[in-house]
Amino acid sequence: MGHQIFLLVCTIALLASSSLVSAEVVKHSFHSLNSARKILVAENDTKKSVDGILKDLDIKGSIDYGVTAISLGSTDFGGLYSEKPLAVISPAGADDVGQVIRHALQSPTLTVAARGNGHSVNGQAMAHLGLVIDMKSMADNKKIDVNVNYMYVDVGGGALWGDVLKHCVSEYGLAPKSWTDYLHLTVGGTLSNAGVSGQAFRFGPQTSSVTELEVVTGNGEKIVCSNSQNSQLFFSVLGGLGQFGIITRARVLLQPAPDMVRWIRVVYNEFDDFTHDAELLITSQETFNYVEGFVFVNSDDPVTGWPSVPLNSNQSFDPTLLPKKIGPVLYYLELVLHYSNHDDPSTLNMMVEKLLGKLKYLEHLRFETNLAYMNFLLRVDHVEEAARGSGIWATPHPWLNMFISKKDIDAFNRIVLQNILKSGVNGPILTYPLLRSKWDNRSSVVLPQDEIFYLVALLRFTHTHPKESEIKQMVAQNQEVVQTCIKNGFDFKLYFPHYESTVEWKRHFGDQWERFVDRKRQFDPKAILAPGQKIFTRNHIL
Repeated sequence: MGHQIFLLVCTIALLASSSLVSAEVVKHSFHSLNSARKILVAENDTKKSVDGILKDLDIKGSIDYGVTAISLGSTDFGGLYSEKPLAVISPAGADDVGQVIRHALQSPTLTVAARGNGHSVNGQAMAHLGLVIDMKSMADNKKIDVNVNYMYVDVGGGALWGDVLKHCVSEYGLAPKSWTDYLHLTVGGTLSNAGVSGQAFRFGPQTSSVTELEVVTGNGEKIVCSNSQNSQLFFSVLGGLGQFGIITRARVLLQPAPDMVRWIRVVYNEFDDFTHDAELLITSQETFNYVEGFVFVNSDDPVTGWPSVPLNSNQSFDPTLLPKKIGPVLYYLELVLHYSNHDDPSTLNMMVEKLLGKLKYLEHLRFETNLAYMNFLLRVDHVEEAARGSGIWATPHPWLNMFISKKDIDAFNRIVLQNILKSGVNGPILTYPLLRSKWDNRSSVVLPQDEIFYLVALLRFTHTHPKESEIKQMVAQNQEVVQTCIKNGFDFKLYFPHYESTVEWKRHFGDQWERFVDRKRQFDPKAILAPGQKIFTRNHIL
């Protein structure tokens, strides 16, 4: 900030020498200079204090005050928030994480945020003038230990799901049961939220496939926990938004991995048919292995319209096959059936036709292809590669993710999807049903009340050089969607929630708020952890 103060002084001097500038302007500028000086002094004082605390920190990893590390720790995928940390810690393992937290406890103000792959969108993994722990740097992440007899894998909390997939499938022919659509996320990061994709209707979220965790709490204690051992911590941390502990190891259940998948998309013009079929598939005994749904715009827009539906470049969407009278948006189900290289192709085709025969999609608007199982799960890699090439991967992403009860999804479609969002969001819109009974209510995740509820995800992308007004408009539209849900009394919860006030957080957790607070008091009583979530303030929970 020193060079900024120097520039401000020069500017004030120029203003003061000009007869065209009023005394008020100069007075205001001097006030700005004084404020800048105070901020600089405060930052320097805080840094000196932290230096004093961290100078005795004996860790095998490293502490970085450098510009590159600080820049990394102050940004995320959303690109909407920036909070400058004092330092970025690269721990060698769980013991380092515990040391960092225990040292932070010696300060009256210092906070600690665990950063996975930086894929949060609202600054959840940031710590203003605090310490950011780069979980990807842990040596423990390289230990992907598969137990074939008991069908599980032990993996570091900072490991990427994509690396877990590749190792388990290529070396053992096994794979975790539940996934996220994008696999370049850390194990600890998704387990701190839930982790959902098209398999969640069968196996629940990723949190439902975990049997044991190693956690470093806000007290600096390293604790192994499970359903039968330290169970309160176990369920607190799962879906706990990082508020109770940092996951340094997870034991995840495995199952045999298929060789291939039949990947199918079928199109709907009626929302009732779309939801009926989706709910039929997730509640049937005989069904696909994966079920998701999407909303797309009834136009030729390459990102949000008809061209976004086909699976291969040799497939095309023929809009003349659509009914004459349709609304501004259409829908498609994305379905996957697993199979082995040894399966009879005719048997596979018969099963596909049998399952699709129950559905009411538009008959000639069906797209399908065969793909290796691992390639299907890593399918978003191609999207990322293209987005990085065009530059839009690094631009802001005002995403919004929600869970909405079945009883309100028709009204949501009518008011939001067909009205507010009728022109699309310049990216995918996902909506598909999940089953509440597949989620463990002992975890910290809060859900709508209906047994069937829908994930709605607005995955917005901006242009290569977006204007500030464009970003503000997207954020405002997200807020309009949320306020519309509140105004209409919809039973909904934000997924990857972001709120600015305690009142809003209380409304989010509802009757689970007191349980959440009690868990915070027990496992992070000084509110050291995850300050970017803005749920609790350091040393003052309530």
